Amino acid sequence: MKTIGSVLFLGFLSFIAPTVHADNEPTTKTLVTPEMTTQEPAAGLRVRQVAPEYQGTEVYHALYLPLDWKPGGNYSVIVEYTGNQSAKCGSTGKVKDANLGYGLTGGKEFIWVSMPYIEKGGQKNTVIWWGDKQATVDYCKINVPRICKQFGGNPKSVFICGFSRGAIGASYIGLADDDIAALWKGMFTHDHFDGDRPWGYSESDRKSALIRLARLKGRPVLASGSANDFLRDHQELAKFTFLRPPVAKIFKIPDGKVIHPHTDLWMHRESKYREQARQWLNEHK
Repeated sequence: MKTIGSVLFLGFLSFIAPTVHADNEPTTKTLVTPEMTTQEPAAGLRVRQVAPEYQGTEVYHALYLPLDWKPGGNYSVIVEYTGNQSAKCGSTGKVKDANLGYGLTGGKEFIWVSMPYIEKGGQKNTVIWWGDKQATVDYCKINVPRICKQFGGNPKSVFICGFSRGAIGASYIGLADDDIAALWKGMFTHDHFDGDRPWGYSESDRKSALIRLARLKGRPVLASGSANDFLRDHQELAKFTFLRPPVAKIFKIPDGKVIHPHTDLWMHRESKYREQARQWLNEHK
């Protein structure tokens, strides 16, 4: 009979898979994000949750409790926003398919929450841009403290992260007002940043973006990937660290689910850049 410990250990092993390229020579192991289920929250599981305010709708977030999670514990938290739906990049834009926070933590020590963008009308999540921006902001402000209270999240050690649309959203949504900005101890973005260029929605200009960024009040930001050079001129607003991982060298694209270098899966493969990102997180948690 398997013990609980052996089940958890085997579960951990199932999240790591060897990668084999066309030449049949195995490379370094690659993390595999656990699939979202409808089970009750438990250590090592990623589960679908519907907030009380959205019962009866298709609005949901995903909650992952780390392998070392126990009731009554005290855990840092990663809150993630996904990129836009893009077949070219292999991104669905769906909460259930977020990857960045799992790659950053390796599934250990941190509670990981994938937050929704709520479509106008409040009946489902949207996979393109923001939907109802205020509803999206309010959902985060209500549910981050609730999740911390229910599952032992440390409200003084909550980080926001995102890829592509989510990298913009970390600031556009995550710093939309003083109340939501106060939730975060730090921010991690990959590919894009709020204000790096104008987009097709209101207040995407750089002046507005810098007003939002000022709400961090000097807290740490790890800006990874492309299009963040303008931040170097505004280092009075946050404690910036810059990282530019060569995704096309980390993976031999196409490589499994990685079909484009613009991807939230880059930290699922071991590299010195992933280690730098994880070191940054551990230094600031």
